[in-house]
Amino acid sequence: MRRVLLVLIVCAAVVAAAWYLAGLPGTVTAQAGAVTFQASVAVVAVCLLAIFVALYALLWLIAWLVAVPRRLRARRLARRRGAGEQATTRALVALAAAEPGDARREAARARRLLGDTPQTLLLTAEAARLADRPEEAEGAFRALTARSDAAFLGYRGLLRQAMDRGDWTAAATLAGQAEEAHPGAAWLRKERAQLAVRSGNWRDALTLAEADSPKAALATAAAEAEPDPVRALALAKQAWKADPAFPLAALAYARRLRAGGRERRAQAIIRQTWAHSPHPYLAEFALEGIVDPKARFEAGQRLVRGTDSNLESRLLIARLALEAGLYPEARRQTDMAREDGLNQRRLWLLIAQLEEAERGDTEEGLAAQHDALRRAASADPDPAWICRQCRTQVPQWVPVCPGCGAAGSIATGVAPTQIHLRPEPTTV
Repeated sequence: MRRVLLVLIVCAAVVAAAWYLAGLPGTVTAQAGAVTFQASVAVVAVCLLAIFVALYALLWLIAWLVAVPRRLRARRLARRRGAGEQATTRALVALAAAEPGDARREAARARRLLGDTPQTLLLTAEAARLADRPEEAEGAFRALTARSDAAFLGYRGLLRQAMDRGDWTAAATLAGQAEEAHPGAAWLRKERAQLAVRSGNWRDALTLAEADSPKAALATAAAEAEPDPVRALALAKQAWKADPAFPLAALAYARRLRAGGRERRAQAIIRQTWAHSPHPYLAEFALEGIVDPKARFEAGQRLVRGTDSNLESRLLIARLALEAGLYPEARRQTDMAREDGLNQRRLWLLIAQLEEAERGDTEEGLAAQHDALRRAASADPDPAWICRQCRTQVPQWVPVCPGCGAAGSIATGVAPTQIHLRPEPTTV
């Protein structure tokens, strides 16, 4: 209805304009040399209008002809873009269906039609990974890193490749570059933390560690790897503060306190940790430098004060008493350890040494030694460094289990009769 009204209004306006022009009085005269043209005003107005319409039509035709190549080019690009999008879709379907040949072919076609866009480069890289062509995938990922809008995609792909081949150092570097390209990614923070542990970069591992991470173990490892004494002391203190019951953290802290001339503080740290978690390493540190056997026995008594009934304390005092020639005290401690249910090899070997020292080569002494050694052969195994997760045993403490790769999982425990033993150099 509105269109009909609009047409009627336009027609009315045209009729009114024509009526107005027809009613205009006067004539228009034009002379060009010997030629004279004379017409009424209405005729001249109609001619001018016709000339304007003709010029407008001519200009429109010229503009249309000029725009023909551009329109043809835009049409070709649209068809090319459509074909490229179809190839992209088919490549995605092939990737989802795990068809490497089709994925590579369609990704190459999409890249040829659309150019090196982030989408086509990523498709090319993923198709190459699926087809087990790491060099081809790496080339596409590196092309992505050169683009400011898709650098993170490239670094993530290169990071994944480095992890697949076990190159943890390169992976850690790529993770840092990915962080620069896209700061604050939660996924990337976890990956960087794991890579720092894998590559032995303990300070970064400690910095990136989450709340539930074994910070005491990480800080201890970081302290041992730190060449700067001041920073090493701070890291060791952080490790001990994180877990005062962790013997290796206390030992790392006490060593640096001793190196700095703070022996009394170092001994206090050892005693505090012994009260929580007695360990032979702590006793070795506390008695280091004391040569006289009786002085060592007295120092051992000071160390175990308040924990006399602990099995480690009993064994320590028994050994020190044996070294000092205090055989009745050594025997009292070993007897109480046996009464408490301890049946480990180290106890029976200590008893054998006690029998040899106290009774010598007498018939009674030799019989007692033989009995202790026989019991040691079938006794429970001594405590060892064992992973709490996979039960892998290592000769000495390490920050990461060589079996399962768990950080902070190595602790002192009783080894089963058959266990996978993996030699590993200590870091403490």
